[in-house]
Amino acid sequence: MCILFKSTAMSVEQQEVAQFVCMQAPFSMLHDSACEYFVSHIDSVYLTRENQAQWLQTQTPKLFLIRSGLYDLVDAKGDVVKRLAQGDYFGYPSLLTGEAIQNRLQVQKEGIVYMLAQTHFDFLRHQYKPFEQYFVRAHANRLLSSHYKSKNDSWSERRISELMTRTAITLAPDASIRQTAKKMKKHGVSSIMITEHAILVGVVTDRDLRNRVLADEVDPQDAVSSIMSAKPKFIFENNRVFSALHLMLKYNIHHLPVLDENHKPLGMLTSTDLLRQQKSDPVQLIGRIYKAHSIADLKRYAGEIPELLRSFSYNIEDISLIGKLLSGLTDALTSRLIHLFQEENGAAPTSFCFICFGSQAREEQTLHSDQDNGLLLPDDLSEQHQAYFKHMGEFVCEQLVECGIRRCPGNIMASSDECRMSVSQWCERFFKWIKSPTPNAMLNCKIFFDLRFIEGSNALYSGFCEQLNRISRDELFYAAMATDIRASSVPIGLFNKLKTQKNDNNHKYIDLKKRGVVIINDIVRLYALKAGIKRANTQERLDALLKHSLLNKDDIYNLKDCWRFLTQLRFSTQINEEGLPSNCINPDKLSSLERHQLKEAFYLVKQAQQAAAFKFARGSL
Repeated sequence: MCILFKSTAMSVEQQEVAQFVCMQAPFSMLHDSACEYFVSHIDSVYLTRENQAQWLQTQTPKLFLIRSGLYDLVDAKGDVVKRLAQGDYFGYPSLLTGEAIQNRLQVQKEGIVYMLAQTHFDFLRHQYKPFEQYFVRAHANRLLSSHYKSKNDSWSERRISELMTRTAITLAPDASIRQTAKKMKKHGVSSIMITEHAILVGVVTDRDLRNRVLADEVDPQDAVSSIMSAKPKFIFENNRVFSALHLMLKYNIHHLPVLDENHKPLGMLTSTDLLRQQKSDPVQLIGRIYKAHSIADLKRYAGEIPELLRSFSYNIEDISLIGKLLSGLTDALTSRLIHLFQEENGAAPTSFCFICFGSQAREEQTLHSDQDNGLLLPDDLSEQHQAYFKHMGEFVCEQLVECGIRRCPGNIMASSDECRMSVSQWCERFFKWIKSPTPNAMLNCKIFFDLRFIEGSNALYSGFCEQLNRISRDELFYAAMATDIRASSVPIGLFNKLKTQKNDNNHKYIDLKKRGVVIINDIVRLYALKAGIKRANTQERLDALLKHSLLNKDDIYNLKDCWRFLTQLRFSTQINEEGLPSNCINPDKLSSLERHQLKEAFYLVKQAQQAAAFKFARGSL
């Protein structure tokens, strides 16, 4: 069946179609005239397995909108890319790029599909900017998810929930050790979670039963709380396997409780679960780093990072994982250097906390990232203790340089007296920046307000963060940050043209970090501080902001898309070594669609800048 709508006045049937179309994005955001044009120029086809070849196997690009039925989007290799249903579109990549049709549609359940020819699609994209934006963004998202995807997806990128096969096995703290052992035997598990009022309070493993009960001749009737590991490390179900492995390697644990977002125990992830999945993967390198016995070993392992990153980058779906991988490697090198220092110079004489700032804290490092770290120390240290930590800071920073991680040009390193201070001194420093927001103070805030724990005392770090959260609640400070963000400009000029710079060889380029990614990071940091979000990672901050009313969901998703797109271009430039300054790209080397996507990303960033400046400067938040 084929019905061709061409009349100028809508029929009853066309009106019914229009009712459906107007409810679908992007038409739901457009003037009624756009929907009327679409409906008046479509072919309506009832697709079956018998006639799909007639209507779909064509080299003429069309936009398809699914009204009913189920269809598989299949690539050239015959692999199913995506299952499509009511309201989904197909065909727009070829319409946007002019490239040959790569994928095809296979009917799984018969239904109605609307088809729009290239001429009419072009009319709508030129007439209605949001229409074009919608499909450009949809194509960008597809590229982001498919460019890094292969049939052998990296196992470390999978979500924790995909590996979980067991439900949570729990007991109360007052249960006896004997009851614990019996329950573990009954369920055939090597560990059990101890919960109180459905909240995780401890973990007991078969190793604990051997070492803390049998070896020490503890009475099996004693409460299990007496032998459990209290306040255990845990991970959330939507985190990646990479993050779980990193935790296990860093803290030498083999059982990791998995919680949902409400902190309800869901199950246990074991090292055996990960070993079943593990193949050749750069994350293995982190394990070798944590076990390194010498500086020479660390230098050798660090030398493997660039090549491993190149091979790894083409086999992942989530671009942000590259930054997490590099930051994880830097964390591991730092932790091991601290350990080796204490082996040589004796254990630390008092509690301490080694922290990181900037891109490492955000877990967004690249191959060109430098050091940003510091030492957080207790108040009133003796001169002898201060000398010990001075030596530690200098040793760690110097050896990180030897491992290929450059010195910070601004000397933001634990080797500097300015970055090796007591809790009180750090708080006083932040307080001065907040109360006197000079340009230099704002620059410091951009760096130091992204911070994360690496090694040492969790209690010292938590106490510092609580104080920092209190002193940072200042509306005038937020307004100053918003004004500072507005001062950075995106590279878009008159008539929506890209504004480029030139290097010494007269080659044009755009700095994707300075003119794009950094601005997004600054905007998101401002909203995160206002909302009291403690995470440093930009994507995680945006996810957390979904639970607040400071930004609407569309703006959050736009910022996430822009960050991912700009970061993808940034990494590809670094990996391919195009001879430009680090973090830069020549827009002339991009396809016309990529240039369009780049302009769109900068446009959305500019809008977010203006919105933040307006909201905070006027005190509307």
